[in-house]
Amino acid sequence: MALQPPTPTTGLVLAATPLGDVRDASAHLVELLRQAAVVAAEDTRKLTALTRRLGVKVTGRVVSLHEHNEDARIDQLLQAARHSLVVVVSDAGTPLVSDPGFALTRQAIRDGVDLRVAPGPSAVTTALLLSGLPADRFVFEGFLPRQTRRRARIEELAQERRTVVLFESARRLAGTLGELAAALGGGRQAAVCREMTKQHQEVMRGSLAELAVWAGQGVLGEVTVVVAGAGGTDLGELPAGAVDQVLAQVEGGLGLKEAVAAVAGQHGGSRRLLYQAALERRAAAGPAA
Repeated sequence: MALQPPTPTTGLVLAATPLGDVRDASAHLVELLRQAAVVAAEDTRKLTALTRRLGVKVTGRVVSLHEHNEDARIDQLLQAARHSLVVVVSDAGTPLVSDPGFALTRQAIRDGVDLRVAPGPSAVTTALLLSGLPADRFVFEGFLPRQTRRRARIEELAQERRTVVLFESARRLAGTLGELAAALGGGRQAAVCREMTKQHQEVMRGSLAELAVWAGQGVLGEVTVVVAGAGGTDLGELPAGAVDQVLAQVEGGLGLKEAVAAVAGQHGGSRRLLYQAALERRAAAGPAA
């Protein structure tokens, strides 16, 4: 039987917590919470709720670590980590990924404090797998800028060929999807994943235009968005010249869906891929003169 490495008695450990389903908590996380001298949590109330569900008693000191107090906490936590075990957890998922802890981690490395990770759940990879979009190459964008450089960042994403994963608040979701549809093309495929691994998990897949309409009806919960990269449609799966035929029929006055149905019916192939490819071609061409 393989021997497990002992739990460190000093140093800083970044520990992933469940997104929703408590069964995703690792045995390593449970052991760390039991043995830590200090647990630094993004929200101490949520940590209390998690430990109650895990049946874990935290005997160490619990302190808050969030975006408003991280700088002030660094010296205190690193001093403790030099002679005892300090564990950092976020509300859910892996610390530092759009969550507090980066400044603390950087200073720990500079100061030579032992740094470890207890890996586990991540909203980024969970949503990527749920999306059904290519997962071999992807980029994580976190939250898009609220104001400065927002338009420039979205325009950059229009050229990104890797699958894009980003976070957004539920109340701003519809607006963001609308902006992405305008810049990337309404036909670009995407997925919205909310309340992942929880009882009411929901994954909506479709085009950016379709998802923007859906989100406009109101969305609640934690949200992660996954968007196909530029050129994501595999034209090799479509009959040669099919997209050109669809666009020619649209120019002749036929609706896009009707044109797609006619061409797919004549030559075969996926109506969904043909529709997506036609939308992407029109978006790339820009508005008609």
